[in-house]
Amino acid sequence: MAKISGKALDVSLLKRVFIYIRPYKVIFVWSVFLTILLAALSPLRPLLVEYTLDKYILNNDKGGLINMSILMVVLLLLQTLVQYYQTFLTNTLGQSTIRDLRKDVFNHISTLKLRFFDKTPLGQLITRTVSDLETIADIFSEGLIVIAGDILQLITMIAFMLYSDWKLTLIVLIPMPILMFATYVFKEAIKSSFQEVRQQVGFLNTFLQEHITGMAVTQYFARENQEMHKFKQINARHRDANIRSNWHYSIFYPVVEIISALSIGLLVWYGSKSILNHDTSPGVIVAFIMYINMLFRPIRELADKFNTLQMGMVGAERIFTVLDTHEEEENTGTIQSERIKGEIEFKNVWFAYTDDNWVLKDISFKVQPGQTLALVGATGAGKSSIINILNRFYQISKGQILVDGIDIREYELSFLRSQIATVIQDVFLFSDSIANNITLNNPAIDRDMLVAAARESGAERFIQNLPGGYDYDVMERGATLSAGQAQLISFIRALVYDPAILVLDEATSSVDTETELLIQQTLSKLMDNRTSIVIAHRLSTIQTADVIIVLDHGEIKEIGSHQQLLQHDGYYKKLFDLQFNSSGIEKN
Repeated sequence: MAKISGKALDVSLLKRVFIYIRPYKVIFVWSVFLTILLAALSPLRPLLVEYTLDKYILNNDKGGLINMSILMVVLLLLQTLVQYYQTFLTNTLGQSTIRDLRKDVFNHISTLKLRFFDKTPLGQLITRTVSDLETIADIFSEGLIVIAGDILQLITMIAFMLYSDWKLTLIVLIPMPILMFATYVFKEAIKSSFQEVRQQVGFLNTFLQEHITGMAVTQYFARENQEMHKFKQINARHRDANIRSNWHYSIFYPVVEIISALSIGLLVWYGSKSILNHDTSPGVIVAFIMYINMLFRPIRELADKFNTLQMGMVGAERIFTVLDTHEEEENTGTIQSERIKGEIEFKNVWFAYTDDNWVLKDISFKVQPGQTLALVGATGAGKSSIINILNRFYQISKGQILVDGIDIREYELSFLRSQIATVIQDVFLFSDSIANNITLNNPAIDRDMLVAAARESGAERFIQNLPGGYDYDVMERGATLSAGQAQLISFIRALVYDPAILVLDEATSSVDTETELLIQQTLSKLMDNRTSIVIAHRLSTIQTADVIIVLDHGEIKEIGSHQQLLQHDGYYKKLFDLQFNSSGIEKN
């Protein structure tokens, strides 16, 4: 990740953010116009009060007082209406912008290599796509446009004050340099506090995401108290960061009030002498009291809004850092045949997840269309890595992988993956209906195709017995289903997509015997006329495979059929004896 600069106003970042405003330029123009109008209307009320006091109240003109009161009410209503639409439009602009930006961020994240997710905490990505994006919305609703409006309002009011009485204006503005200095100190102090708050929010989100997802592990090992202790520490750091931020506010706001009172004190002192000397009128003094209150309010909020803008810039920088992460899988291939046959060939393939720590070493084999390949070996032997590189989740370092005699890099990526269906041991189900978990919201798969696949896989009975049937909500990660039921859904998913290549990665290892028998009955249908790759620890499930490859530490140790490998006193024979012959099991 790139270093976050934290500039209050980064022109290059603003340009990128403003690209997302283009579809909403009408809203943007109206927001700017209403902001300017609001700045112009704000100083009118003190001016009207001054005029009313001097011309009508002191002269006991009731008719004029009533007329001016009506005019001030109309002005107040107009100002309220403009304020309403200005706030509404700026917030609409911000939310519309981050909606489009969030879509781009999610779309970009979904195209990144799995390697990126291996090294990036999920909680951090969630913070980027939720919390950081909200700070970008604040650039418009509370930041850039509002700051410009406040500055314009300050300039307008000071201009009105100079026009009314320039000497009095200079007197009441004497404390202004002190206020400017206090505002600058506050802005710099709160900047570091806000950045720390955002950092602690990221840590908090990461911890919660990991531990709520892995809550079963915590409870299995009775680690609730220990994990709660960790959470208390992270939560305390988050609290302390917010308290430090609030501490700066608790100092700055009273300082502003003191400076404001000092300005009013100077106004009363100098204004009283001016009235006695007939150099100014009571109306001007009253108007100046209103001006001072209106002047100090935006100045007091200006520092806060600058920090809001700054946090929006930090959020934008973090978001664009993700968007600028060029770890997408290369998709330069163009081949999209109607359907591949399923011939798979590995030619001297070398692969490592990091540097030269080879996971696969000089792997070569060939599987004919319709054949079943079984991969066996100890954990870490490289079985799942073969599946990952076949799907192009990771790029190989050396060698070549061919499908139907064509390098897989020449296929269009989504087409290649659409031809390969993978059923894994740890089935992931979304918080959605059974139907949507099977079809993955693919409009090309209708309900009839779905029901036919469920019937063919033998899972129709258990689905129909659920409340709502195919519309039953499985909850997050399939929490309301058994492991066997979730696995059956993954088999239906594979069947309904009708792949040319079927991958079974320990697909029956976590199900009960009854469900496994049901799955075994459908496997022959699933694997019929399809090239199949089966990863299994239980050798009983792969004895009918056409080709069995025995892997050890990323190398092919043996290759052949079940009977051929049993004739050799090698790795496979030892694994077979260990599982099926009591003589191969050491007794205590």
